[in-house]
Amino acid sequence: MLKLAVFDFDSTLMDGETIDFFAEELGLGEEVGKITEAAMSGEIDFFESLQQRAGLLKGLDYSVVEKISQNLPYMNGARETIAELKSRGMKVVCFSGGFRNATGYAKNILGYDADFSNVLHHKNQKLTGLVGGDMMFNYSKGDMLIRLQGLLGVTEKETLVCGDGANDLSMFAHAGTRVAFCAREILRKEANIVVETKDLRKILEKL
Repeated sequence: MLKLAVFDFDSTLMDGETIDFFAEELGLGEEVGKITEAAMSGEIDFFESLQQRAGLLKGLDYSVVEKISQNLPYMNGARETIAELKSRGMKVVCFSGGFRNATGYAKNILGYDADFSNVLHHKNQKLTGLVGGDMMFNYSKGDMLIRLQGLLGVTEKETLVCGDGANDLSMFAHAGTRVAFCAREILRKEANIVVETKDLRKILEKL
């Protein structure tokens, strides 16, 4: 019986990549998007890619970051899927290599129990290009999952994880149910549930 579900945020609970939306405000959407894609496909190190992308956002007004974070397009079926999993007695958590502005705001809208993500440093109401937080490295999601399982007394077999990119691989290594959601090939190879339709409710049909 499943007791814990952990979802990625960008391109999983939310339809798109938060950092790409920020970059578009600076006319850097294409440049940042290419780095994002390379990171999610496992072609470059996640930590290095995050630093590069955050650096390109230097100077963006923090008010714009907040506005975008509060107007993101959530994935089809996200609310319903989380509500159903919780009704089955599961804790539902979000792990994101993205940002607390977005995951913290979405928490009460989508209904998950907790979020672990990163923080864009800002000073004088502008981004400094620096970033820190819980999910900075390729191994961060797996590391946090092990700690969460220990805290909640949940086993690998009782854990479901769901994501789309290479930085989700580390949590796939510690879960019995591994969902690749509209995912890159590098993640699909490690999954035992593959969903190719942009509707999270499709997961429920396979549990």
